[in-house]
Amino acid sequence: MKVTKRNGKVVLYDDEKVVSSILKANAGIVGENVTREKAAYFAGEVFALLSQENDVLATVDVRDCVYDVLVKAGFPETAKQYRDYRK
Repeated sequence: MKVTKRNGKVVLYDDEKVVSSILKANAGIVGENVTREKAAYFAGEVFALLSQENDVLATVDVRDCVYDVLVKAGFPETAKQYRDYRK
Protein backbone atom coordinates (compact mmCIF):
# COMPACT_ATOMS: atom_id res chain seq x y z
CA MET A 1 0.00 0.00 0.00
CA LYS A 2 1.23 3.49 -0.80
CA VAL A 3 0.52 6.86 0.75
CA THR A 4 0.54 10.24 -0.96
CA LYS A 5 2.18 12.73 1.37
CA ARG A 6 1.12 16.37 1.66
CA ASN A 7 3.94 17.42 -0.66
CA GLY A 8 2.69 15.03 -3.36
CA LYS A 9 5.40 12.42 -2.92
CA VAL A 10 4.17 8.82 -2.92
CA VAL A 11 5.77 6.53 -0.33
CA LEU A 12 5.14 3.03 1.02
CA TYR A 13 2.94 2.77 4.10
CA ASP A 14 5.20 2.47 7.13
CA ASP A 15 3.81 0.90 10.32
CA GLU A 16 6.68 2.35 12.34
CA LYS A 17 5.73 5.92 11.43
CA VAL A 18 2.19 5.28 12.66
CA VAL A 19 3.48 3.62 15.85
CA SER A 20 5.79 6.56 16.54
CA SER A 21 3.03 9.09 15.91
CA ILE A 22 0.60 7.28 18.22
CA LEU A 23 3.21 7.18 20.98
CA LYS A 24 3.96 10.89 20.56
CA ALA A 25 0.24 11.71 20.68
CA ASN A 26 -0.14 9.64 23.85
CA ALA A 27 2.76 11.30 25.68
CA GLY A 28 1.38 13.29 28.57
CA ILE A 29 -2.17 11.97 28.29
CA VAL A 30 -3.21 11.03 31.82
CA GLY A 31 -5.22 7.83 32.15
CA GLU A 32 -4.49 6.51 28.66
CA ASN A 33 -1.38 4.37 28.62
CA VAL A 34 -0.51 3.26 25.09
CA THR A 35 2.47 0.91 25.09
CA ARG A 36 4.65 0.30 22.05
CA GLU A 37 2.96 -3.10 21.69
CA LYS A 38 -0.51 -1.53 21.69
CA ALA A 39 0.59 1.12 19.21
CA ALA A 40 2.00 -1.59 16.93
CA TYR A 41 -1.28 -3.50 17.17
CA PHE A 42 -3.22 -0.33 16.28
CA ALA A 43 -0.92 0.32 13.30
CA GLY A 44 -1.59 -3.22 12.11
CA GLU A 45 -5.33 -2.61 12.41
CA VAL A 46 -4.97 0.58 10.38
CA PHE A 47 -3.03 -1.27 7.69
CA ALA A 48 -5.63 -4.06 7.55
CA LEU A 49 -8.50 -1.60 7.22
CA LEU A 50 -6.85 0.66 4.66
CA SER A 51 -5.37 -2.08 2.49
CA GLN A 52 -8.93 -3.12 1.63
CA GLU A 53 -9.65 0.28 0.08
CA ASN A 54 -7.09 1.44 -2.50
CA ASP A 55 -3.50 0.92 -3.49
CA VAL A 56 -2.69 4.62 -2.97
CA LEU A 57 -4.15 6.64 -0.11
CA ALA A 58 -3.74 10.19 1.12
CA THR A 59 -2.16 10.94 4.49
CA VAL A 60 -5.53 12.27 5.64
CA ASP A 61 -7.04 8.80 5.04
CA VAL A 62 -4.39 7.27 7.30
CA ARG A 63 -4.92 9.96 9.93
CA ASP A 64 -8.68 9.44 9.96
CA CYS A 65 -8.31 5.68 10.21
CA VAL A 66 -5.83 5.93 13.10
CA TYR A 67 -8.26 8.27 14.86
CA ASP A 68 -11.13 5.79 14.44
CA VAL A 69 -9.04 2.83 15.63
CA LEU A 70 -7.89 4.72 18.73
CA VAL A 71 -11.40 5.85 19.64
CA LYS A 72 -12.81 2.32 19.22
CA ALA A 73 -10.00 0.97 21.42
CA GLY A 74 -10.91 3.38 24.24
CA PHE A 75 -8.23 6.04 23.78
CA PRO A 76 -10.27 9.15 22.83
CA GLU A 77 -7.83 11.75 24.18
CA THR A 78 -4.90 10.15 22.38
CA ALA A 79 -7.01 10.01 19.23
CA LYS A 80 -7.86 13.71 19.51
CA GLN A 81 -4.20 14.62 20.08
CA TYR A 82 -3.19 12.47 17.08
CA ARG A 83 -5.83 14.04 14.81
CA ASP A 84 -5.12 17.62 15.87
CA TYR A 85 -1.33 17.37 15.60
CA ARG A 86 -1.10 18.19 11.88
CA LYS A 87 -4.31 20.14 11.25
